[in-house]
Amino acid sequence: MELKIVVVDDHPLVRQGLISALRCESSIEVIGEAENVRQSIEVLRRMQPDIVIIDLRLGNSSGLEIIEEARKKQLSCKFIIFTSSGSEKDFLCAEQLGVSGYILKEALPEEIIYAIRIIGQGRKYYDPRIVEIKMKGETVLNEELTPREREVLAALGKGLSNRDIASRIYVSENTVKKHVSQILAKLNLGDRTQAALYAYSRGLVRDCL
Repeated sequence: MELKIVVVDDHPLVRQGLISALRCESSIEVIGEAENVRQSIEVLRRMQPDIVIIDLRLGNSSGLEIIEEARKKQLSCKFIIFTSSGSEKDFLCAEQLGVSGYILKEALPEEIIYAIRIIGQGRKYYDPRIVEIKMKGETVLNEELTPREREVLAALGKGLSNRDIASRIYVSENTVKKHVSQILAKLNLGDRTQAALYAYSRGLVRDCL
């Protein structure tokens, strides 16, 4: 199956270089390009791509704005962030928006094509250097949270309610609420949904009871 791709980058040379590399792959068709948020939304609405490759920083705007707007308009395409930023904060912001991939601009063309194929199959792909950042983040997580809080966070990642968590770890529902509050405060997260995403991104879900 041929995957339809749109490329969004505010640097013409980077954009055209990426498009040229992708056009060498027979299973990929580049059907559009854009250089800013406004253009991107129009191209996505009109072309209905399978995957959109977006630079994280578009002048004074963020590529994440495109994802947010696309979600509001219920566009079904998948998103890959293509950026020079390897910061954990940028990655987590992108991950919380449900991106399917995060690739650094140092990647070779064959890495990018491989990522697109993986994502086209319904899986996620993160640059190996980003995976290293995630692994370091797990060390920080282990230092900040108590074993019980880590257990509750894993359960949140699995989508369990406070009542379900309480019954599984044999504590009161009120105690679970206190653990959740502590987790949110320690990890600087806004709500239990963000906590669930965080747990999933750290690979904690498999540890859930």
